[in-house]
Amino acid sequence: MINTYQTSMAPPPVPPRLNRSHPVLIPAQMTTPGHNKPLVRFLVIVVVLHLLLSVGGFIFLYNNDQERHPPAAGKAAALSSEKQETYYKALARMTVDSRTAKTSTGGYLQWDMKHSVLRNINYYQDSWLTVLQSGDYYVYSRVTFSKGDSVKPQVSRVKLRKSNGEVGDILMEAYCNLGARSGSASIPHMCTATQGEVVTLEEGNQLSVWIENLSLVDYSDRVTVFGMYKL
Repeated sequence: MINTYQTSMAPPPVPPRLNRSHPVLIPAQMTTPGHNKPLVRFLVIVVVLHLLLSVGGFIFLYNNDQERHPPAAGKAAALSSEKQETYYKALARMTVDSRTAKTSTGGYLQWDMKHSVLRNINYYQDSWLTVLQSGDYYVYSRVTFSKGDSVKPQVSRVKLRKSNGEVGDILMEAYCNLGARSGSASIPHMCTATQGEVVTLEEGNQLSVWIENLSLVDYSDRVTVFGMYKL
């Protein structure tokens, strides 16, 4: 007998097959660190430039301040160096020997070494000073006369020679006149022949003061002197 019974119910679902493929979810790609490298490099360059500018500005300001206001130690060192340079410069300050009129020959003044000062200048044969350093010197002489002819002027000459034994040439010359005091011709005035000049001297040059008549010179302390110093 044929079953003609029909139903409207749907058949049960077919179970999934084991070998059927399932959809796979692909995660979104993350940003790699490589994309941030240009930004990092730019920031590093900016920081380095800022640091260099800061250091350069500090050094510039520091050096500028040092030039305007040198440290006390630097000032002291400069002053010390200047004092040493001044100390070692050639110098002579000579006082005449009162025995010159009795012991000197040739009319040259002799110097009293106990009361004279010599620095980097030699003393030769009682009357001559020998230059040891070439250069420009200020040479001065002061000779006082206390007696002599009231009409004829008295002369004082600074002589220069280049080596021992030479007669010497006139480097400077000065005169003064012993005029008589009013009312008494027997008591003459004192007069002083003074001279000074900047001259260029060479190593080995010698200088001295020549007087025509040494007996007319006043040999009192500090009235007749001779000297020189290197500029």
